[in-house]
Amino acid sequence: MIRGAALVAALAVGGCVAAPERDAGRLRVMSLDGCADQYVLAMVPEAELALSPRADDADSYFADEARGRRRIRPGLEAAVGFRPDVVVRQWGGDARLLAALERRGVRVVEIGDASDLGDVRANVVRVARELGRAEVGERLAIGMDARLEEARDSAGLREPALYLTASGWTSGPGTLVDAVMAAGGVENVTKTPGFGPVGLEALALDPPDRFVLSFFDRPGSDRHGVGRHEVLRRAVAAEETRVIPAALLSCPAWFTVEAVEIVAE
Repeated sequence: MIRGAALVAALAVGGCVAAPERDAGRLRVMSLDGCADQYVLAMVPEAELALSPRADDADSYFADEARGRRRIRPGLEAAVGFRPDVVVRQWGGDARLLAALERRGVRVVEIGDASDLGDVRANVVRVARELGRAEVGERLAIGMDARLEEARDSAGLREPALYLTASGWTSGPGTLVDAVMAAGGVENVTKTPGFGPVGLEALALDPPDRFVLSFFDRPGSDRHGVGRHEVLRRAVAAEETRVIPAALLSCPAWFTVEAVEIVAE
């Protein structure tokens, strides 16, 4: 798995050990959200980390590695107490927090949004470089490239499929999900750009031949969402289905290629 490659790459530059008492000689890295957690756990596991409260949630790729690590809320009070050298974020933290951190000389590393797999690769390489671990980013990117090429080679004919989440949303052109489906050899039947709700009545009357499902594996989430409706469950059970774990799509990272592999099966 590319997850193993991530940890091997990270361990090559420093052992992944639980953070002891604060050591003034170690890099202090604070993560502001669940996506940033994945990056810092793989790229700087030897640093003194302060992870977000979501670090071991069900949709965290490195949930096991996060257990036992320090976790703090992404607020100014916690940041001042931890005194990070670097803060990593994708969506966590508001503008006031980020401005206050920068005034204190804290370097903020941003994980950009990704609408395709090229954006993901660029994120991996750039964030690793900004964390002083350029070699780790290059290894992860090369591994991602190789697995993506293999998945594309093994993908069959471009059969149409509908992407659906437990909350009843789908994803069209201009989204990472659409890029994952295309790379896995599946034609996305949703043609409206961006994200949008799926009509239950239309699906009941004319269900697609194939589904690509995700975000159904988070305990208790969207319990009453359209995607969990009995009509949808019957339709999904009757058709060809690919199920992508939420952890593979919750963060635009090197392991997104595993979602491509699932679609290409």
